[in-house]
Amino acid sequence: MSVIDWIVLAVTLLVIIAYGIYKSSGSKNLDQYLVGGRSLPWYHIGLSVMATQASAITFLSAPGLAYSDGMRFVQFYFGLPLAMVVLCITFVPIFHKLRVYTAYEYLEQRFDLKTRALTAFLFLIQRGLSTGITIYAPSIILSAILQINVVYTTLFIGTLVIVYTVWGGTKAVSYTQMLQMSIIFAGMFLAGVLVVMMLPDGVHFKNSLQIAGKLGRINAIDWKFDAKNQYNVWSGLIGGFFLQLSYFGTDQSQVGRYLTGSSVGQSRLGLLMNGLIKIPMQFLILLIGVLVFSFYQFNQPPMFFNKNEVDQVKKSRYATQYHTLEKQYADAFKQRKEAATKLTEALNTNNNDAIYFAEGRLHAAQAQTDTLRNRGIALMKQNNKLADVNDTNYVFLNFVTHYLPRGLIGLLIAIVFLASMGSTASALNSLASTTVIDIYKRVINKNATDGQYVTASRLATVFWGIICLLMALYAGQLGNLLEAVNKLGSYIYGVILGVFVVAFYLKKIRGNAVFIAALFAEVIVIYCGYTETMAYLWLNAIGCLSVVLLAWLADKLLPKSLADSLAS
Repeated sequence: MSVIDWIVLAVTLLVIIAYGIYKSSGSKNLDQYLVGGRSLPWYHIGLSVMATQASAITFLSAPGLAYSDGMRFVQFYFGLPLAMVVLCITFVPIFHKLRVYTAYEYLEQRFDLKTRALTAFLFLIQRGLSTGITIYAPSIILSAILQINVVYTTLFIGTLVIVYTVWGGTKAVSYTQMLQMSIIFAGMFLAGVLVVMMLPDGVHFKNSLQIAGKLGRINAIDWKFDAKNQYNVWSGLIGGFFLQLSYFGTDQSQVGRYLTGSSVGQSRLGLLMNGLIKIPMQFLILLIGVLVFSFYQFNQPPMFFNKNEVDQVKKSRYATQYHTLEKQYADAFKQRKEAATKLTEALNTNNNDAIYFAEGRLHAAQAQTDTLRNRGIALMKQNNKLADVNDTNYVFLNFVTHYLPRGLIGLLIAIVFLASMGSTASALNSLASTTVIDIYKRVINKNATDGQYVTASRLATVFWGIICLLMALYAGQLGNLLEAVNKLGSYIYGVILGVFVVAFYLKKIRGNAVFIAALFAEVIVIYCGYTETMAYLWLNAIGCLSVVLLAWLADKLLPKSLADSLAS
């Protein structure tokens, strides 16, 4: 990066951190530290909710996912608007009425302590692991820019976020997220415009979409039902609904955001804002990835985007073979570029015969470059069995650092850092909240002062920060980070949601029955996921429905004495 980019990056990050700490001054008691004094307006809540979900993974991995797999990931969010409506009707008023700090406090009032502790424990495991992945994402960027080991950049990023989360609590997180999302929207819009502007003369926005469509990247809607297909309308509407309902309704990182609302109405408006904006926002982010794909039909991309892995194989005994493949790849790309140019000309003249012929040539050229790329990946595996051979996380980063003008590179990299800081800070805050409220305050020290609980919250933030940093060091082996974090959540979210569904809607079922049901349901979900019986989105529906059904059966069929003995 240039000096200007470094200045833009540093100033943006420092302003955000200083702003959050300044706005959060006075967070001296538990209510202010964990839920911001319950005083924030709806637009704060809406932007904070979006920023918590839209981590660096979204802006780093989503364009890469669209580059390699097209637009179909947008279907993942189709269940979100309906989930927001259910949340506004059921979850929000109950949580506000009880003035809880965490979602799991309600479960003890409805069931018992062990059910509350189980769901809190499941959340802590899931969120702790997922947060490690969100820390790893920006570490990739800093590592690539500075050419230093990703371990050091991971430690730096994680420590930075821990410091300002510990200092300011929820209010700092919320205020910085509002500013972060404003900068993020502006920066991503600029990136999309510049991709189109940098296409060759005679290639327009419409042409870029047509070329991407011919190569299978404009595949936003798939109506075919297939339980093993990860992204189609049905998995998005049904499986996605259960996942989004659980994520926003039972995950403390999100519940903590709308508990900061000054009223039920403000929290509802914030969630509805998220429901209306999220799908278009995600569509546009994926569209940027598709535009980058079209851009690389006319501008040669690297054969493999992860430079660290390329450097490793070039230093090995396979270096000569890899260099030969790169030369062949460059020749194959020239043919692909020529075919893409001919296809554009044919599309502009509406010459159907020419379109058919050029499209066939483009597919053949694309297949040739894919074959050479796969041979290069095979060499990486031969050199190192643990090599990270999924480079989708590096696609957008490569485009940004090689083609965008000075200053904007620093801004867009700052955006990825900001997104990481926002989502990671929310997660750390929620982990601390759950640890202190559901474990420390409830079980260990019931009569401490507010100041002692705030201190415990800060220490819990540091503790979970360290745990997440350790997880981040292993995140590089998980493939595309966006898919990895959602797959991980799907193993647990459905079960937690099922417990809350029973709590809200099946008033006669006892705590022992739902506790037993949750344990068995988690086993079912893990089995279905491990055996790949179905796509991961469906695990959320399976988990929730299994808890509901098993809890109902346990409550009806098991004698009370037997249920008590099993649950004890």
